[in-house]
Amino acid sequence: MRALVQRVSEASVRIDGKTVAQIGPGLLILVCAMQGDSDQKARELASKISKLRIFRDDDGRMNRALNDTRGSALVVSQFTLAADTSRGNRPGFSAAASPNDAERLFEVFAASLRGLDLAVETGQFGADMAVSLVNDGPVTVWLDNAT
Repeated sequence: MRALVQRVSEASVRIDGKTVAQIGPGLLILVCAMQGDSDQKARELASKISKLRIFRDDDGRMNRALNDTRGSALVVSQFTLAADTSRGNRPGFSAAASPNDAERLFEVFAASLRGLDLAVETGQFGADMAVSLVNDGPVTVWLDNAT
């Protein structure tokens, strides 16, 4: 699985002009299931992200994790993280998991974060979403736990 993690002071998802999810301080996590990914990969990625030390401590250093700050996570499915541009200017997405597998793994990932006692909001899988965020820092981290 792949994830683009952004430390945010706030983030939200709108569908057809209606806000369906929003958080205050925490993480916006754009996540993509890849072909061959498993439930275990989704759980491992969720665990890794929950422990990612990218929040400031009392000395201003990035030394605290989401589970230390009691911040929230907004999880949004984004298959375009599987983009392959090695053959030209039009991205290919053949490395992304099938829609059925991707939706299941997206749900496993979000449930795994919730199981770590984190407040989690989600976008709607497969929907045309408008994602808004205020990137804090800015801090953005790319994670890929591919085999």
